[in-house]
Amino acid sequence: MSPLKKTYVLKLYVAGNTPHSVKALKTLKNILEQEFQGVYALKVIDVLKSPQLAEEDKILATPTLSKVLPPPVRRIIGDLSDREKVLIGLDLLYEELREEELDF
Repeated sequence: MSPLKKTYVLKLYVAGNTPHSVKALKTLKNILEQEFQGVYALKVIDVLKSPQLAEEDKILATPTLSKVLPPPVRRIIGDLSDREKVLIGLDLLYEELREEELDF
C-alpha cells in the first residue's frame, strides 16, 4: 500500500496570449507532467479577463505562478524557463529531495 501523495494546487496568472504567457504555460505543463503526474491542479487566470482575481491575490506582474497548497503560499514571476528555480522557488524540489532521502 503506497502512502498518500500530496496534491499541489497552482494558479498561473497571465495577461492574454502573449509570448511570455504561452512560454510560461508550456514550460509549467512540462514540469508538472514530468514531476507531478496526477498530483496537481492548475488554474490559469487571464488577468485581462478577470482583473478582480489578480487584485484579490495581489498580483502585480505576469506571468506569475502561485502555489496555493500545500502551505506556505509561494510565488514565482517570469516565464518559468529555469526548471530548478521553479521547483526550488515553489518549495517543490525540497519536498522531492526529502522523499528520496526516505527511500533507502
